[in-house]
Amino acid sequence: MKISTIRRHVREGSKSVFRNGWMSFASTSAIAISLFILGVFSLLALNVDHLAGEFEEQVEIRVYLDVIVDDEQLKSIQNEIGAIGGVNEIRFVSKEEGLESLKEKLGEVVEGYEGDKNPLPDSFVVRADEPRNVANVAAQIEKINEGKNPPPIIDINYGKGTVETLFKVTNTIRNIGLVLVALLAFTAMFLIANTIKITIMSRRREISIMKLVGATNGFIRWPFFIEGALLGLIGSVIPMAILMFGYWELVDATRLDLALMDMSLLPMSDVIYSVGGSLVVIGILLGVFGSTLSIRKFLKV
Repeated sequence: MKISTIRRHVREGSKSVFRNGWMSFASTSAIAISLFILGVFSLLALNVDHLAGEFEEQVEIRVYLDVIVDDEQLKSIQNEIGAIGGVNEIRFVSKEEGLESLKEKLGEVVEGYEGDKNPLPDSFVVRADEPRNVANVAAQIEKINEGKNPPPIIDINYGKGTVETLFKVTNTIRNIGLVLVALLAFTAMFLIANTIKITIMSRRREISIMKLVGATNGFIRWPFFIEGALLGLIGSVIPMAILMFGYWELVDATRLDLALMDMSLLPMSDVIYSVGGSLVVIGILLGVFGSTLSIRKFLKV
């Protein structure tokens, strides 16, 4: 295709956007509204998945030791836990450190339990390489007691029952989010294609005349492709800008509250590329796709 022909297609496609003012406005509005709704649910689905992942990452195993365990046994137990497949991190928490942690959470309630009055046992905090492996890792740690009298480990706590429910809930939320986004994407495509189809129908006479004077299908199609791409670009930039500004405000407003729970929303830099960039690409592709579907029947003269 010649450069002059390409310029002609771009020029005609651009002119058509402004020449068909109200129809172009209807098309871009349909694209903008559809992509705004899609963007909202995409942000929601991504952040739910992100927060679910952060919840899962906080799952840990607490291994409480008997007070009779000496330093040599403690080292041996640590080595045995470290040798278990699926263990990613082991951290020793002394009873003094455990009491300080309780003081931060409960304040004066635990005052006066320092020194010999400290009722807390020493413990290990164990993290699995995969959060969903915690039950298996905990079962392996429990086996360390076998053949030892008295057993050095008095309790293993990882939220049994609650953790399994958490994983089921997060899986359900992720699946629902994916289904909703897929359905909204399909709905947006349907609405946009039909809106652009109405735009092209209003120009069917123009297309018929071009066919009758010998214009090829490709010569007729390209300006409509350019027009559809421009409508998609304009219709996607508007909701992207609104969503990015709104999300930036949301991240700023919730940063402190979520930080207190050791959580956070997805950073703005990730969202701009994953959601903002995707909306622009989807808008352009839907505009071109809608034009392609809509013009096909009018080329059969």
